[in-house]
Amino acid sequence: MILGDVLARLQNDGEAAELILGLGKLSLLAGARQRAEAEGVDLATYARCAVQRYAVEASDEEWVSAMGALGRATDPGMVFLKRALER
Repeated sequence: MILGDVLARLQNDGEAAELILGLGKLSLLAGARQRAEAEGVDLATYARCAVQRYAVEASDEEWVSAMGALGRATDPGMVFLKRALER
């Protein structure tokens, strides 16, 4: 899945939860839910904003690392989502 496909699926909390669970780390879902609640937004909105923040705020070194990981990934959109939620 490419990043555009991931973002397109982040339109409701059910889809967002399913995608985040698909990353294989339950702790990412729990953390994202906590941060979403703290920010006063739903899970899907939080996840979309996390991707945007990561894209804007990642350091040059992080981008180099991310591009390497994306280049090796069979599912680059999910890799990007995971990196965004982990930051």
